Amino acid sequence: MLERRIREARQNDFQFVSDIMDAALAPYYDGDHRAHASRIFWTHISGGKDSVGHFSEEQKMFIIEEGNTRIGIINVVGKRQGTWKISPLIIANDFQGKAGCGSELLAFAERYIRERGARQAYCTVAEQNRSALAFFYRKGYVYAGRSVSHYKPGVTEIMLYKLFYSNEDEERIDRASISVVPFEERYREGVYRVILNSDLPKYFRGVDRSWVDALFTGYERRDTGEVNQKYKLIYVAVDRAGEVLGVAGVTPKKGQPIKIMPCAASNPQAFAALIADLPQHLRQFGRKLYTHIVPSVEETVVLQRMGWSLDAMMPGAYHENYCTQQWGNNMEDNTMRTLRVKNRFFNEIMSRRKTLEVRVAYANIKSIRVGENIQLLTGANSGIVRVRAVRTYTTFELMLSAEDSSKVLPGMDKPEALSLLRGIYPADKERLGVVVLDIEPVR
Repeated sequence: MLERRIREARQNDFQFVSDIMDAALAPYYDGDHRAHASRIFWTHISGGKDSVGHFSEEQKMFIIEEGNTRIGIINVVGKRQGTWKISPLIIANDFQGKAGCGSELLAFAERYIRERGARQAYCTVAEQNRSALAFFYRKGYVYAGRSVSHYKPGVTEIMLYKLFYSNEDEERIDRASISVVPFEERYREGVYRVILNSDLPKYFRGVDRSWVDALFTGYERRDTGEVNQKYKLIYVAVDRAGEVLGVAGVTPKKGQPIKIMPCAASNPQAFAALIADLPQHLRQFGRKLYTHIVPSVEETVVLQRMGWSLDAMMPGAYHENYCTQQWGNNMEDNTMRTLRVKNRFFNEIMSRRKTLEVRVAYANIKSIRVGENIQLLTGANSGIVRVRAVRTYTTFELMLSAEDSSKVLPGMDKPEALSLLRGIYPADKERLGVVVLDIEPVR
């Protein structure tokens, strides 16, 4: 097998770069691609300083080759604001989809830019270039938006990005253990606290204690099931101690859209839990979710990662000084179930060291079926697994006596695994029952 390596582009690579860019870009982009190739190539060769880029600080180009055969290029552009653009990543036709050439080249470039402090990578891909678009989605890039006839008439350009997190950030996200559950009376004061201490009163005139009172009055009408009564459902995001960290008020509407208002949380992890879990709770009530919100950067990332899209901008709709946004999630288009997992467990699942995922028997967990594909989500990554089997037990102890604990929590013996599971789920949750999902990654 020929040796594969990645190196910086050299002067004698120019013709290869010019040819591959012209051939790959012409179907999707107008303009002089050889002139484009010349500009970025010679900028790299001359030291990487972009003399004409307004925000660009560095251009770096790498070549991947097998033996003496060049098979692809990637060019990365460092920006003043700490982001890096991938423009372009191209693999020769004969090597596309074979032996992970593109994956290897992208991983190399991401390591390079992360070592230089990149907080985000981004790129644009023609919507019609389906293989490239699917490739970037598999690598964790998130849909940011689309522009019709952007670089070429009739060709829609898709904007993608990927955030890079430090080990400290990932550990902080992993420490959160949050469940989304239907409202119970014991959570009432927590609902008031989260809503009134959130940014809702700042962005939405009229949000005060009486407004929350009206939410509960609507909740008391829930048994009517009559949309013209504007009945409400309430879901809360709670930590393992039962503290309310997030609140979603839910109003099913005529025609089967479902309005989520409020959608408030005391931290980004609780907001992410609500956005990830609500579709599974609400499918029986309608076909589309929508919410009115003035989102933070973190909340916008969550909405985009979870497949929500921006429906409208409404200047002054709820407050004369703010532009409210409507975000929507068409659940008929997003049928795959999602499960939130900690990053360390995600890595073990995707590497097949952890094949058993244990949950308590919430209603949305009990509905999981053999053969179902599930999207796993962490604070920074996502992947798809298939359910091979589902088994149920009454307690964690009984489950661990029957299952291989090394497949549940690699590196832990049964007593350690039992202690960890009971630390995550208090006794009242364990009494719901225990569900074991036998899963495998979907490549």
